Amino acid sequence: MLMKSAGAKLDRFDHAILTHLQDNAAIPISELAEKVGLTSTPCWRRVQKLEESGVIKKRVTLLDPDQLNLGVTVFIAIRTHEHRFKWFESFHKLVSAIPEVVDFYRVAGSTDYLLKVLVSDIAGYDRIYKTLIKGADLADVTSMFVIEEIKHTTALPLSHI
Repeated sequence: MLMKSAGAKLDRFDHAILTHLQDNAAIPISELAEKVGLTSTPCWRRVQKLEESGVIKKRVTLLDPDQLNLGVTVFIAIRTHEHRFKWFESFHKLVSAIPEVVDFYRVAGSTDYLLKVLVSDIAGYDRIYKTLIKGADLADVTSMFVIEEIKHTTALPLSHI
């Protein structure tokens, strides 16, 4: 099955390559090639093409938040009365400068923005809360503290390809 994505046609080999790279981006090309049924050179070329086309955005190392004393996950829902572009730019700059904010979304519905924050404790969350309310005019801030992480993955679903 072929699918057009970011200007690249993805076939079963690309699908298999992406599946394995999402699991382990450090896999040696020779091992990856064997797993997907190619020789090393064609496999390497496909990986390069996937990178050049933007399908593979970057390769990263995933760290364990608990091992780094970042065991408190907080989702922060923000509503604002401001919907001017200048305010948005200022708010975007404010939130983007907070390293504990690992995800930042503008959303539709009763909430305007959703942030995912990783901190070591409630005091860490409070510092972020104060930074937000000091730096931006907000209508409402609702925080939800994660009790248990049931599922977390960085792997994108590929079954539709």
